[in-house]
Parts: sequence; C-alpha cells; structure tokens
Amino acid sequence: MVSFGEAPLSLLVRRCGIQIAALSALVLTAVTAHAAVPPAEKPAAAAKPSFQQKPSFQQKPAFQQKPLLPQKPAAQAKPAAPVKPGMPVTPGAEVKPSKRPGKSPRIADNFAPISFALVKGPADACGPGCDSWIAAEGKIDGGAAARLRKVLKLVGDRKLPIYFNSPGGNLEQALAMGNMLREKKASVRVGRTTVRECGFESQEGDVCTKLKQSGRELHGEVWTRGAMCNSACPYLILGGTVREIAPDATLAVHSPRVILNYTGGVPPPEVRAKALQAAMARSDKMVLDYITRLGADPGLLTVARSVPFEGMRILTREEIVRFALDRRDRVESPWMFEAASRGIAYKTILSREEGKGTFRTTRLQLVCFDQDRFELDVERNAAVGVAGGALSMSSGDVRLNFLSPPRRSGDRETWGVFMNAAQIRSVAAAPRAELSDALLNVARPGALTFAVGSEGLETALKKLTDSCPPSKAVVYPVNVPVPWTQVSSPQMPSPQVSPPQLSSPQASAQPDH
Repeated sequence: MVSFGEAPLSLLVRRCGIQIAALSALVLTAVTAHAAVPPAEKPAAAAKPSFQQKPSFQQKPAFQQKPLLPQKPAAQAKPAAPVKPGMPVTPGAEVKPSKRPGKSPRIADNFAPISFALVKGPADACGPGCDSWIAAEGKIDGGAAARLRKVLKLVGDRKLPIYFNSPGGNLEQALAMGNMLREKKASVRVGRTTVRECGFESQEGDVCTKLKQSGRELHGEVWTRGAMCNSACPYLILGGTVREIAPDATLAVHSPRVILNYTGGVPPPEVRAKALQAAMARSDKMVLDYITRLGADPGLLTVARSVPFEGMRILTREEIVRFALDRRDRVESPWMFEAASRGIAYKTILSREEGKGTFRTTRLQLVCFDQDRFELDVERNAAVGVAGGALSMSSGDVRLNFLSPPRRSGDRETWGVFMNAAQIRSVAAAPRAELSDALLNVARPGALTFAVGSEGLETALKKLTDSCPPSKAVVYPVNVPVPWTQVSSPQMPSPQVSPPQLSSPQASAQPDH
C-alpha cells in the first residue's frame, strides 16, 4: 500500500492468460513515498531479448552487487548500481519489485507527524487581545484530519487562531483539513510555536511531540520568522475564513508525484503510462473542485504543476494575494526579539500602493550598545530617480532625524538613527510611529508618511535591554555631541560616520511639510 495521498485506479490487463492489477497513487507532498511492491509467485512472462528490467527476485545475487547492469533500452535511465531496498530512488526512475519493501528516503525525515496543541502565551502573544492559539506542527500524515477534528471538538466554540508550520504531506488529508477549517470558520496563520514545557528537548522530538498530543494546555511563544507551509499545506490554508500570512513566513509549492503500486507483476509500459495519466487527471480534478468551491484562484495549481516534484517554488507576495491565500495589501509583523550573535529586535512590513501590483519590503532592526544607547535601522527599497532626501521619525514628543545619505546596496537603502533609552521607551509606549520621507528633487517637495506599528515593541525592548551591557555614567562637556561612534556598530563603519546630536533636530536636513 502507499502511505501518502492514495488515489487508487484499478487497471486489469490480460497478458499470457494472467490478470495484472495496477494500482496508481498520487502523492502531492514534501515527503517522498515509496510504494510497496509485492512480487508475483511466478514470472508473468518470459524475459524478452531486449533486456527489459526484471523483478529483483529473478536476478542472480551476483549481479545485484555489480556496479553496472546489462544493456538496457535507451529510453530507460541507467543507474550507477541496481536499486536495492532502502537505497535512495531517483525521481522518475522505475522502482523494481522486491520481496520486502524498503524504507525510502524522505525530505521531511526530521519532522514528526503533525500534532495539534493548545498553547497559552503572554498577553497579546498572537495579536491584540489574543494570548491563546492552536499550534499545528509537523508533516501531514494519514491521520492528520482525524487529529484536527479531535482538537476542534476539544476547543468547542472558542475562536482560537491556528498556526501551521508544516513541510507538507498527504494531499487528501490536507484537503479534508481545509474543509474542516471552512466549516469551523477558523482563522489560520503560518507560524512556529516553541513550547516551554519541552525544556531542552527538541521541539520536533518524540518527547515534545507526545507532550503536544497530550491534549492539555501548554505554554509557549509563536514565531513567524522561519515558519513554513509547503507542498500540500497551502491548500489547507485556503480553508480558513480568515487567512493571515506573515511577511516573514514562507509558502512554497511543487508538482505532484505519481507512484505506481503493482500486484501480480509489472504491466507493460503503455499500461503504466495510462495509469499515470489517469491518476494525475484525478488529482487535478480533486484539487480544482476544492479550490473552486472555496472561491480561490486555480492558478495556484498551475504554478505548482510548473515546478518539478524534486524542487520547490516559494510564492511571492503578489502570488499569495492573487491566489487568495492572503488578500491584504499591507502586512505588518509585530516587533520580535531574537538572541542571535547579539540581541536584536526586528519587524517586517510588506505594502503596496493602491493600484500598483508590486509590494515593497521595509525591515526595521533595533540593536543596543549598552542599556542607554540604541541604534534603529530602516532598510527599504531605494527610491528610483531621486538624487537626495531626508528621513525622520516622529512618535508623540519624540522627533528624530536619520543620518543622510543612507547606505545603499543594489536596489536597497538603509537609514540609521541613534536613540537613548528614554526615546525608545517613548516610541514603544505610543501605538505607532510615523516615518516622514522628504524627496528633495521633486517638482513639488513634500513629506511622505509611512506608519510603523508598535505592537510587541515594549516586550521586545525589555528583552533587548536585559541582554545589553550596563550603561556607563559618562559626563560630556556642554554643546559637545555624544560620541556614539566610538563604539563600533555592525551596521555602519565608525570612521565614515559623523556624530549625530540626539537633541538637535538641526543636525541633519529637515523635511518640508
């Protein structure tokens, strides 16, 4: 039997008085499934002089160890060695029958079967007023839909968002899960959850997986950076009535793979070809009916079919909107803290102007030199055909001017500004900050504003401050700029930077209002 995405099609062919049953199964998955191929008790027919591949049980043991086989037809791939049970199978190559099915390699070997856990986090952990969610982690296996049904029954009428982090898996199970989500009118997102109760155990390990499947409420945090929803996973996302894909999450698709499962012997090539076509047609109809019923764009399947099974195509934000996976024109992640080589707080914004099809990416990053000295960087698409400009930020009583000109790399530019602890705390306390962008070479100069939300900044700032070295009490002479650049910054080489004055708006160009 085939363990993933079964789509059986029976074909009966008479050959030398023997009936041969061919079962085809289609797999749309990030996991390569290997069909079990039981041998026939007797050869279905005598071997032909053209040296067609024989079932492995008919080959002599001595030949199985040789690096090369006898001559084969030119249309067949020539492997470097005979395919043995347990060896990797080249995609597209024929799998020969064997007495015992071998374990095939899987792309998602490091992922446990998908589990569903009720998780509670800090206040606003999953958005304003949201502190609890359902974490869906792992590959979609044959029992995924049953486990989702169980957790939805346990949740009852509670309106909890579901965060998926999955490499893909069983197509039919994914579609069944999507139908459940639509019936439940669920909110679905892409994010990875770290459960505190797992301690130092791997989040994907057996111990943590059993804990997530226990049904009791756990505690943790949800992250969108590095989260994925690949292969069959984007189809189940379509089932949610509210679909929110974070700007730093990844959705990817690829073609399905058809695997034949033979009983009674290997049928002729023309029979295998018809079985492959029939299985693919069945799968396409199943997916298209599902997409149409949910009111989404069938172009998602078209893009998926254009990518070989061995590869993966990451969807652009424009495609995510076009395929109705998330139709928002502006997507903003909350501020998050990450303890990398040095602590950083960051957020990402994807936006596009009304009437324009291309999204612009804006990334903000906050680092510290000590607990009273911070640097805020804004990386964005560089303006085209603009000779100069000025960028400032205002939030409540705080107004700061970024160093000009910005640092440029290709079609990206990065603006930097230095802040003290009081200033960044004031920005975090306000609901949002405004970036004002003045272009100096336009016919009618004016400031263009860009809103930046402060969701999550207070929590991220506290974690960042705790990771910073203590501030040093240094008294500087009056009217002398604080020498921030004496401490090297990873974003900006010190020798090229002139010291800014935090309290002097006149230190850099002012935008026209």
